[in-house]
Amino acid sequence: MECAKTTQLPRERYPRPLIFHDGRLAFLPTSSAMLAFFLFLPLGLILSVIRITIGIVLPYKISFAAGAFFGVRFRTSGRCSMGPDAKPRGVLFVCTHRTLVDPLMLTAALQKPVATVTYSLSRLSEILAPIRTVRLTRDRDRDAKTISQLLERGDLAVCPEGTTCREPYLLRFSSLFAELADDMVPVALDAQVTLLYGTTTSGHKWLDPIAFLANPAPSYRVEFLGPVPPDQTCAGGRTGVEVANWVQHRLGDALGFKCTGFRRRDKYMMLAGNKGVVSN
Repeated sequence: MECAKTTQLPRERYPRPLIFHDGRLAFLPTSSAMLAFFLFLPLGLILSVIRITIGIVLPYKISFAAGAFFGVRFRTSGRCSMGPDAKPRGVLFVCTHRTLVDPLMLTAALQKPVATVTYSLSRLSEILAPIRTVRLTRDRDRDAKTISQLLERGDLAVCPEGTTCREPYLLRFSSLFAELADDMVPVALDAQVTLLYGTTTSGHKWLDPIAFLANPAPSYRVEFLGPVPPDQTCAGGRTGVEVANWVQHRLGDALGFKCTGFRRRDKYMMLAGNKGVVSN
């Protein structure tokens, strides 16, 4: 008896859009594919350790070449300068959220350390991170004060979606960032993998960077879209929600992603049965 050939259904033929899903495997788990996976896994783990070490130890300019030598594909484009009229406060880099290493890739593209705020980060990841990470509390007033203080000290990276999305969709942007800064640069980030996803909802988050960098040739795209025009900021008369929606659609257009109204809690309720609140 012959087995039916298994094929992957093209996205355009999905009965409904696939926005959220969990699990580590990024490929169709056929028998031959799983055999190849287990044969490659030991090498992948070694590559992951080497790549993590490169990101932590080596200077930015050297890490580009070293990362490429070990199979990491990195592409950057666009301009990130605010120009001579920029205010004394730091620049707020508003990023799409694809994996845990988004701020590190932004830092590599800028070739200077940029602090970032997070909602959920494992203690191990905090210790290993070569940049400053600050946890938010989901208390709007406290988080606003934290972000404002960080901007007074220098540049800051935020991911207003609040969680990652693997598919070509953008979740709803929180308006908090738009209410706290006028000097903003949208940054379109996208990551591609072939073996393991570097994100999880119900699994161990400390494995996220290890899984992502264990892929044969993980790739990252960083595109700076230029400063947000003054008339599209709160100082220009826009509301925080209007600014957040404008930035979301600008990033979506740059990446070819669709914008949605889903939030972090929607993702976690669908995949993990909770609201995504992580206790410290």
